[in-house]
Formats: sequence, structure tokens, C-alpha cells
Amino acid sequence: MEHRICRVQSFEIVAPYTLRIHFDDGISRTIDFQPVLAGELYSPLQDLSLFNQVRLDPEVHTLVWPNGADFDPATLHDWPAHVQELTTRAQQWALATA
Repeated sequence: MEHRICRVQSFEIVAPYTLRIHFDDGISRTIDFQPVLAGELYSPLQDLSLFNQVRLDPEVHTLVWPNGADFDPATLHDWPAHVQELTTRAQQWALATA
């Protein structure tokens, strides 16, 4: 079984909490992260000034934030297949901490 390696090549901030991400296979995704920003690691990113400090880690080829938050590059690449599950999980975390 082959495990595909996805690598983020670059990104742009295109709107609040929204990034356009370019991958090494030519695919680009525009992702609104706001619906998934919950839980201990991701809720601090609701602060837009922290969210906008996103950087591309040249070693692991994914997006990282100063607080240690990151996303698997394969998840970012295949975001449409994962967004509903991640959003549901974020909503559950938000309810648990309310």
C-alpha cells in the first residue's frame, strides 16, 4: 500500500481565517479555517493576529503557528473529505468547554 506524501509549497492569506494553499502536485485549496478553530490547540487561533502568524515549515512542508498548532499536509490537500468531521469535532469541543 502506497502512502502519498503531500507537501505544501506556498500559501496566501486571502480573507480572515482563510488561506489559499498550493501543493507540490499543482493542486490549490482555499480553506476557511474558522469553523474548525476549537479545542486546546486550535482555539487560540481564533485570535486573528495569532492566526495570521502562520508560516510554512520547510522541513515538514505544512502550515504551522507559533502556539504549536499545525495540520497534516494530507488533510489540507484533501480538505473537502475532512472538513465536515473536523467541523463536527470542533463544535463538540466548543460545547464541552462552554
